[in-house]
Amino acid sequence: MKNKLIKVAKDTNLFLKKFINQQKKTELVTAMKYGLFPGGKKIRSKILLDIGTMFKIEYKTLIVIGAAVECIHAYSLIHDDLPCMDNDRIRRGKLSTHIKFGESTAVLAGNSLLTMAFEILTSSNLKISEKTKVDLVQNLSETSGHLGIAGGQYLDLSFEKKKISKNRIIDMEKKKTGKLFSFCCTAPVIIKKKNKKDIRFFENIGASIGLLFQIADDLIDFKGSSKTAGKITGKDKKKGKATLISLLGHQNAIKYGDKIRFKIIKDLKKRKLRSDNLNETLEYILTRNK
Repeated sequence: MKNKLIKVAKDTNLFLKKFINQQKKTELVTAMKYGLFPGGKKIRSKILLDIGTMFKIEYKTLIVIGAAVECIHAYSLIHDDLPCMDNDRIRRGKLSTHIKFGESTAVLAGNSLLTMAFEILTSSNLKISEKTKVDLVQNLSETSGHLGIAGGQYLDLSFEKKKISKNRIIDMEKKKTGKLFSFCCTAPVIIKKKNKKDIRFFENIGASIGLLFQIADDLIDFKGSSKTAGKITGKDKKKGKATLISLLGHQNAIKYGDKIRFKIIKDLKKRKLRSDNLNETLEYILTRNK
């Protein structure tokens, strides 16, 4: 599994470096690269590849789409770390972008990565029809804005130090984290021009994977080391974050995560879709803090 992630990360980063280097260099490029590279474990891109393999999508096509996903993810992290948001000084084992370059530069670098994702999806590097590109852009736009990542971050901040119900926490986490995973799961389905029912099914699969990922991430914050997380841990409790761990307790959160994983695999089996690669990735998500 680790070797597979390394390959995905290497190929995605190679594409991104080439794409950025072909553009006219500006003063923001250094900060953009800092927030984008090395870019974590590329779990979202790996999920995209797992689903894409089920539909026999070409590897190079998935890498290009994964590069756009990583730009969105990097933008969201740069903004999440800002003092007005989660106020994190460390990200991916190094100083957060705003600590390194200043807050205004971090905001603008994040904005630039957000828009670069759509440049990638509409570029000639992506060998799919123009209509399909438009569909992907529309889906990723909804994922990134108030209906998805931005809206989820707003709820996350507004829930601090409040008693929040399980359903509302799940809704928040599915927006903040699950929406980008949903895009990764639906992009191959959109390329294959499947019907709305199929797209909705994979949107739900992605939302569940995102919820699973968030539970695992919160578990690392709760009991894991800062070295494993690449950021300072123990902050959720101090800030009074509304998480499933704070609501259900540590052991029950683990059980809930396992339940989500088994349901994902069960739902895919019902559709007679081979999920070996995906199952391996889900196992990695759940155990990466051990």
